[in-house]
Amino acid sequence: MLNIKRFVCNMFQENCYVVNDDTNECVIIDCGALYPEERNAMDDYIRQNALVPKHLICTHAHIDHNFGNAFIYDKYGLKPQVCAKDMVLMDKLKEQAHAFVGMNFDEAQPEVEKAFDEGQRFAFGNHTLEAILTPGHTPGSVFLYCEEERLAFSGDTLFRMSVGRTDFELGSYDDLIASLQKISRLLPHDTIILPGHDQRTTLEDEIRYNPYFR
Repeated sequence: MLNIKRFVCNMFQENCYVVNDDTNECVIIDCGALYPEERNAMDDYIRQNALVPKHLICTHAHIDHNFGNAFIYDKYGLKPQVCAKDMVLMDKLKEQAHAFVGMNFDEAQPEVEKAFDEGQRFAFGNHTLEAILTPGHTPGSVFLYCEEERLAFSGDTLFRMSVGRTDFELGSYDDLIASLQKISRLLPHDTIILPGHDQRTTLEDEIRYNPYFR
């Protein structure tokens, strides 16, 4: 059984997840923690629950999901891991901050630990997350799927009754729609979806009611 703690971060209300099982090993997914109170809350949670962070995984390389990478590296020694197809965006985090919100984001960023491909597996405790490539929002957007628990972290590919934008740099609407169809074929329809913004949903509900699946 997984324990999943959601932290809503930064001016974009981005979802960062800390996920652990009964071994207390955990992964951190999409650390968008920007403000001191967000970072302190996450650190307090990890310390109070005696968690041992093993991976910092990025569903994609937009700045709102990566504001906290330097914080995680300084605290726990973890460098971000991101799909190789998003490395071009990962190298532009400071430029994205300025373009999106006119912000001078000057924190020195840790190097990427691993630029992974589809099928990469992230082990922690008794569980594994598998990266499923879902391009569209960005070329290297991924679902992180846990088969044992039938749940997936969808980043900004799929939201509750919506999808991520495709009008940013390197976005593709056609690729996004193809990714939704791919997910609907690959994953059990009772899969719980934990998105990069807003509330959780299920794949079954999205296939049935989300207009982008039609």
